[in-house]
Amino acid sequence: MSKLKLSKEEALAKIEELKQYVDEVDNKVEEPIGIAIKSRYDESTIVYQSTKATIKEAVEEAVSSGADLNGADLHDSNLSGANLRYSNLRDADLRDADLRGADLHGANLHGADLCGADLRGADLSGADLHGAELQSVKFFGKGGGRELKRSQLVDFLHALGFNIIED
Repeated sequence: MSKLKLSKEEALAKIEELKQYVDEVDNKVEEPIGIAIKSRYDESTIVYQSTKATIKEAVEEAVSSGADLNGADLHDSNLSGANLRYSNLRDADLRDADLRGADLHGANLHGADLCGADLRGADLSGADLHGAELQSVKFFGKGGGRELKRSQLVDFLHALGFNIIED
C-alpha cells in the first residue's frame, strides 16, 4: 500500500473543504417525501404527512395509522375502493371525490361536505352522516341491503333531491 503524503497547507485545505461540506449537509433542509394532506380551513396546515405517492394511498396510510383527518381537504380526490373503515373524516371536504366502492363502514362523516361525490357501491353502514352536505351525491349503483339509520334519512333524501315537508 502506498501512502499519500500531503503538505501542511494541503491538509489544512482538505480540512476546510470537509468543514464546508459538513456545514452544507447540516444546514440542508430536507423536503418531506410523499403527499401532504392539508386542512380545508388553512392551506398551510398539514393534517397528515404521508410517505405515499398517491392521495388514495396517503389517505389509507393515515387511516390505518389512526390519524385524525378531521377537516381534511380531499376534494376531487380519487378514493375509489379505498379502505376508510372507522376513519375520522368529520368536517372533511370530500366535494366531487370519487368514493366508488370505498369502505366507509363506521366512518365519522359528521359535517363532511360530500357534495357531488360519487358513492356508488360504497359501504356506508354504521357511518355517521349527521350534518353532512349531500347535495348531488351519487348513491346509485349496486342495489342491496345496505342499512340506513333513521337519523340519516333526511340527509339521504335531500341528497336525492327531495325536500321534506310536514304532513
